[in-house]
Amino acid sequence: MKIIAFAEQRNNQFKKTAFEVVRAARTIADQLGAECCALVIGGKVSSIAPQLGGYGAAKVFVVEDARLEHYSTTAFAKIVAEIAHAEAADILFFPASAMGKDFAPRVAAKLDAGLAADCTALRVENGVVIATRPVYAGKAFVEVTIRSALKLFTLRPNVFSSGTPSGSAVVGKKEVALSEADFSSAVKEIKIAGGKKDVAEADIIVSGGRGLKAPENFSMIEELASSLGAAVGASRAVVDAGWRPHDEQVGQTGKTVSPSLYIAVAISGAVQHLAGMSSSKYIVAINKDKDAPIFSVADYGIVGDAFEIVPALTAELKRVLNR
Repeated sequence: MKIIAFAEQRNNQFKKTAFEVVRAARTIADQLGAECCALVIGGKVSSIAPQLGGYGAAKVFVVEDARLEHYSTTAFAKIVAEIAHAEAADILFFPASAMGKDFAPRVAAKLDAGLAADCTALRVENGVVIATRPVYAGKAFVEVTIRSALKLFTLRPNVFSSGTPSGSAVVGKKEVALSEADFSSAVKEIKIAGGKKDVAEADIIVSGGRGLKAPENFSMIEELASSLGAAVGASRAVVDAGWRPHDEQVGQTGKTVSPSLYIAVAISGAVQHLAGMSSSKYIVAINKDKDAPIFSVADYGIVGDAFEIVPALTAELKRVLNR
C-alpha cells in the first residue's frame, strides 16, 4: 500500500500546510502499514525536497519544469494523476488550501476516484480510513469513508500538527510529458500586496468583528496589527457585509488558524468563528458584552468598549516595542 502527499510550495518555499499534510500521511501510513511518499512540483524545487523527510516522507518525488514555476490547475492535475497511476498509489493527500481545493477535484475526476474534502480529522478502523468533515456551513460534522480503490483527501490547514522534524527521505526526479495544451492559462505577472500577511501562516493575528460598526473603523485593527507585526483577520459577518476581503476571514467557511496569539476585537464568538481559531495558543478577547461566547475560549478577556481599549492598547504597545 502506498500513500502520496502533495506538498505545496511557493517561490521555492514550502507552505506550512505541506508539512501538515506529509505528517498526516505518515500517521495514517503507520496505521495501515503503508509506504509514505511526498510529491513536490515546481520550476526548481529539488533543493527543498529533502525537507519533507523530516516530516515523515520515506520518498519524495520531484517534478520540475520551468513552466511549473507558477501554478497551473490543468498541468498540476495531470502531473499528480500520472504520478499516482505510475506509482500505484492507494491514497492521495492534499491541503485544503486554495490550490488544493482547486485541483484535487480535477485529479479525482481524472482517476475516477472518490474525494473527501476539507477533512478536520482522520482515523483508521479495521484498515479503513475514516475522515471527519464539516457540513451545513460548519454547523455539523460527518464521518465519511471512500469506496473507490484510490482515495483522495484534502486536509484543512492548521488542524493537523506537523510535529517536530526528524528523519530523511530518498529524493528522486520524475518525468511527466507536458505540452502547451496542458497549460490552460498562462501567468503574465504576479503582484503581491506589500507587507500583507496571510492569516493562515501568521504567528499573531488581530481580528475584528461586526461590533466595529463600520468598515472605516478597521483602521484601528490594522494599526494594532502593525504594532505587533501581525496579520489582520475578520469574522464572517464582516466579510459578508463587504467590509473586508474573503482571504482575511477566520472560521469554518474561511480559514482555520492556529497562531501563538489571537486577538479578537468586537467579535461575539459564534460557533463558526470559534471553530476556526480556538486552537490558538493564546487568545485575547475584547468585547463590551461580558456574556459573549468568545470569552469561553479566551485566555485573557477585556470587557469594555473596543473604541477606547484598542487605541490605548496600540499606543502602549508602540511605546513598549518602540514602533
